[in-house]
Amino acid sequence: MSYQVLARKWRPKTFTELVGQEHVVKALSNALDQQRLHHAYLLTGTRGVGKTTLARILAKALNCETGMTSSPCGLCSACREIDSGRFVDLLELDAASNTGIDNMREILDNAQYAPTAGRFKVYLIDEVHMLSKAAFNSMLKTLEEPPEHVKFILATTDPQKIPVTVLSRCLQFNLKQMPPLLIVGHLQSVMTKENISFELPALQLLARAAQGSMRDALSLLDQAIAYSGGMVGETQVRDMLGSIDQTYLFEILGALAAKDGPSLIAAAERMEERSLSFEAALQDLGALLHKVALAQTIPEALGEDLPERAKLLELAQLFGADEVQLCYQIALHGRRDLSLAPDEFAGFSMTLLRMLAFTLEEAPQPAVRREMPRSTPPAKAVVSEEERPAETPAPAAKSITPLKNNSSFSGDWHGLVNQLKLGGMAKMLAQHCELKSFENGLMELCVPQEHRHLMDKPYQDKLRAAVTEHFAEPVRLSITEGSVTGDTPAQIESREKQEKQSLAVAAIEQDPFVRTLVENFDAKVIESSVKPL
Repeated sequence: MSYQVLARKWRPKTFTELVGQEHVVKALSNALDQQRLHHAYLLTGTRGVGKTTLARILAKALNCETGMTSSPCGLCSACREIDSGRFVDLLELDAASNTGIDNMREILDNAQYAPTAGRFKVYLIDEVHMLSKAAFNSMLKTLEEPPEHVKFILATTDPQKIPVTVLSRCLQFNLKQMPPLLIVGHLQSVMTKENISFELPALQLLARAAQGSMRDALSLLDQAIAYSGGMVGETQVRDMLGSIDQTYLFEILGALAAKDGPSLIAAAERMEERSLSFEAALQDLGALLHKVALAQTIPEALGEDLPERAKLLELAQLFGADEVQLCYQIALHGRRDLSLAPDEFAGFSMTLLRMLAFTLEEAPQPAVRREMPRSTPPAKAVVSEEERPAETPAPAAKSITPLKNNSSFSGDWHGLVNQLKLGGMAKMLAQHCELKSFENGLMELCVPQEHRHLMDKPYQDKLRAAVTEHFAEPVRLSITEGSVTGDTPAQIESREKQEKQSLAVAAIEQDPFVRTLVENFDAKVIESSVKPL
């Protein structure tokens, strides 16, 4: 036997097998069971979501020899002939290649005759929006008052091009795009029935690439099976699709959060070594930033079974909401301008550097920074000393017993972290630790429960090495999970950032020119657009 592609082999044959269109299935099933049938149905939706499949199932339900039912038997001659495309009373017309009025007149002239074998003559017109204006006009009378034995099922990907006179004579159903989770579940079922081994991340990549189309997902699965020569694995699918490994993207966002320029460019260089598509990378980076924004505002929108859920929730705490929005816009513009760059690597790395430049709060300061009096951050207006809001004092450094050769260390963990030679996830670990004690060469740190995933041994080893190098003598590290009092570097920096933002907004609001605009022209200050300089 010749090979049959998966999209045709596993096409649903009943309403119960149809995936992801429950709202349409329920309405049609109730109409069939209650014998409340319309004479014309319009099915709309993007490619590969089941319009033609649904139309054929409806044709079977109307003509099944067991009677009109929402559960056609699939065994009678009518059901079998419809499945094989040989049923004489199911007439399928591709409007994309039969657009003229002559084709439509031929159909309408034939409609007056009774069905040959079935209960109804069913006319399935695909891509109906491609019909000419004259062809639509010739349909109107028949659509309005069709013979009792005729049912029209119209399908289109572009309902906006259908005249309203036709729309008003049809019962319209909009088929939704398939969520990736449903596509993955269906692909798993198909692979199990085909007895082909697979890796779940590979199917997730295919589902994402299908962009809501089940047919595209099955076609990609066919391609993946041929490409891998057997077991469909994540690595093979990534190579086939040219997908970007999520690890690179998380490294990039981690480096951005840590304000670590060298790590940022190093990740881009590793991507270049693998000849990955930088356009796809910016597309995936934008999608990842969208998930980070969801994690910040609506964490429950992230599915519990999402593999990267923990990392997304972590990144959501490392970035400000405005930073995520800004990076998202930069990613979109970077992808748009990629063709204008000297080369793709230059365009991609410049986009990352632009993100870094706009999220970099301040240049690195000397070690004595926290002992110096803090000044008000400059804003986009001059504000007098009397108008400047009072600042919240910085929390006092804890009294920690120093090492014998480092009596200058006063327990300022925040200041120490800024001096350590750390980057990436190890720096994130340090920023989310609170110093509990430091004596006799043992530094005891505490990490809150929500950041316990940072306690991996490789990150602890890097932190220990950095502390040892800083003090120039061995330091033992003990990191435990527990409650913190709010003095982790990340929490301190978050408070300082909020203070700076408040001061900058106040400075703008008190600016004489701004106040004149507000009072005379009913202007409003958009606080999210104000940035401390």
